Amino acid sequence: MPDTLDALVIGRRIRDIRTSKKMTLDDLGAAIGRAPSQVSALENGKRAPRILQLQAIATALGVGLNELLTVEPANERTAKEIELERAQRNGMFSALKIAPLRVGKGMSDEVLDTILGLQREVARLHSERAATPEEARRANAELRGIMRDQNNYFDDLESKARELLAVIGHTGGPLSERLTAELATYLGFSLHYVTDLPGTTRSVTDTKNGRIYLPVRREGRDPRTSLLQALAGHVLGHTEPHNYGDFLRQRVETNYLAGALLIPETSAVTFLTEAKNLRQLAVEDLRDNFAVGYEVAAHRFTNLATRHLDIPVHFLKVHESGTLSKAYENDNVAFPTDILGAVEGQLVCRKWSARQVFASEDKFTPYHQYTDKPAGTYWCTSRIQNTEQGAFSLSVGTPFAHVKWFRGRDTTTRFTSSCPDDVCCRQAPDSLAAKWAESSRPTARINSSLLAAAPRNNFRGVDVREVYEFLELHSPSTS
Repeated sequence: MPDTLDALVIGRRIRDIRTSKKMTLDDLGAAIGRAPSQVSALENGKRAPRILQLQAIATALGVGLNELLTVEPANERTAKEIELERAQRNGMFSALKIAPLRVGKGMSDEVLDTILGLQREVARLHSERAATPEEARRANAELRGIMRDQNNYFDDLESKARELLAVIGHTGGPLSERLTAELATYLGFSLHYVTDLPGTTRSVTDTKNGRIYLPVRREGRDPRTSLLQALAGHVLGHTEPHNYGDFLRQRVETNYLAGALLIPETSAVTFLTEAKNLRQLAVEDLRDNFAVGYEVAAHRFTNLATRHLDIPVHFLKVHESGTLSKAYENDNVAFPTDILGAVEGQLVCRKWSARQVFASEDKFTPYHQYTDKPAGTYWCTSRIQNTEQGAFSLSVGTPFAHVKWFRGRDTTTRFTSSCPDDVCCRQAPDSLAAKWAESSRPTARINSSLLAAAPRNNFRGVDVREVYEFLELHSPSTS
């Protein structure tokens, strides 16, 4: 017997059996002591049946109870009728303000198929319309709140990383390329470096043939990161995301697990605790000790700082244009947000370290700064990272009360920010406004993110056809 009764499926099965035995609603109603209208309501799934009632119906129809409780529709036609009935009962159909269509035996298969085809397309368009940048920003804000509540520390992912490191015999320190490759082998994958990887992907995993395709190595890029992210997605059982919330959660989980493998918790906590005791905490030291990129080290520091060092922190990644790309905080620093609470694409105050670092002439030494903000005084360390999309600043900060543990606390660089007050850095001085307000005609550069279309039927923005063609070309069964 199924755990739950599907009233619509059971109702349709009762109707199919009744009509096959040439019984009318009156006949069945009389046999079970119910009015024909009550039997009709059962057959249409508008009334949840009770087991005793179903036993009486099964006896009247001359079948076993299990035949009525089978979860699968009796035939393809019935399955289509049930699909259409369900579609007409959901909120999306009600919003269209269209009167429900009675699905009866008189409706031909052709008409039913046409109506179902239209219904499926409406559902697809509705889903596509919901997949907007606004939904992505809202989902990002919700996920950032979850990360803040748990101090950006994921205990289950840390445990998984320890388990994987143990099976390949990692005993501490940086994770070597050899051990990374051994992890792939342990998980059943061979590695293939190609020059024609689809442009919308970082890697492609062929689970059928146990292959992971990666781009040919480029100078300056860590070859371990993309591989570990691909392995993380496999280990965590990620499937095609259903919405932006799923997509963003999966991305955070794969990045987190990859970071936990590159910078193992036990070794990292020992290293950071010693640095804290010496009052010499520095993200660049974590980077150098585990041979990773600065951004990976900065993210990993936020994972461990509050949980193990009792230090609240914030992190920003800011484009040279001043727009915020990524952010995390559990120290109450106030990021600029839109009306949805999202930070992505917002302009960071010109006086923050994340913007001031671009004006620093010394591009090799970490930039340190104190900033007096509405929520209090914060200290930040920032570095610039050059990418194909331009230069970004990567910043890690903490409230003044905790700066005593960090190297660079002796900086004399200090700014005052009153953002989001426009007077702080966005509103021109009265003298300049009076001189130029009526004489300036700037041409705005449209932010491409404002007009960006959401990926169609694929929240990851991956060109699925291109991926499938790539796999077909490289599959050992066809090559």
